[in-house]
Amino acid sequence: MRFTKMEGCGNDYIYIDCFVQGTPEDPGVLARRLSNRHFGIGSDGLILICRSELADCRMEMYNADGSRAEMCGNGVRCVGKYIYDHRISQRETITVETGAGIKTLELSIDGGVCTGATVDMGAPVLTPELIPTTLTSDTPGDPVLRTPLELPDGQTVEVSCVSMGNPHAVIFVEDADTYDVTGIGRMVETHPAFPARINVHFLSPAPGGFRIRSWERGAGETLACGTGACASLVAATLCGMCNGSADLRTSGGVLHIEWRRGDSVFMTGPATEVYSGDISV
Repeated sequence: MRFTKMEGCGNDYIYIDCFVQGTPEDPGVLARRLSNRHFGIGSDGLILICRSELADCRMEMYNADGSRAEMCGNGVRCVGKYIYDHRISQRETITVETGAGIKTLELSIDGGVCTGATVDMGAPVLTPELIPTTLTSDTPGDPVLRTPLELPDGQTVEVSCVSMGNPHAVIFVEDADTYDVTGIGRMVETHPAFPARINVHFLSPAPGGFRIRSWERGAGETLACGTGACASLVAATLCGMCNGSADLRTSGGVLHIEWRRGDSVFMTGPATEVYSGDISV
């Protein structure tokens, strides 16, 4: 099977061109095998690039543990790069069908090669039951912002909940670099308040915006999470920490996020092809 390894801000996935090879028989099992960083190729998950009747292509995504995911902001930029560089589509504005709806990408082209994209990520979802979470705000109908969550070990953290087609909990901290992302992330991800599990992000102030570290469902800590950066910007804006636009400094690079209330969130960042190869399946 032919594969391509790609990354956006260090959020790395294995991509399979199903236009050419068809769809693997059991993508979840394949994702677990290939994503293993010691016995496989190594990645945060597997993304299939498939034909679509609604868009230029369809993105089918699996986490490193084999679970299905709705959407990945860094992953969708790499899908855009792949279909442009591999001449599936040569338009500089393309659409990708995802589990979170159709996303429109404005590709950045340099010397005939796609180097990144700005993605219309759609409007954030703030209704608790749609995120989904059983947490509620003090005022019915209001977003879940800085809401106390008691953890199994007795600690309490304040979470702000946003969906960008997949669920996110944002925790504001003094210093994301020294925070216990693994310990707290694991407990929040699997907390009963989040029936579909949840991605967890830790945000602290940084020059020009914020420092962010991300703990993702089914993958653990990753170098970046595009939808998480979008959700974090929305939460920070609603909590009065910024004006709707900021650079978010992930562990793998910088994403620029912009949100106009009542409108879509736009994410701009790089996309890089690392290498291609063949693997026996």
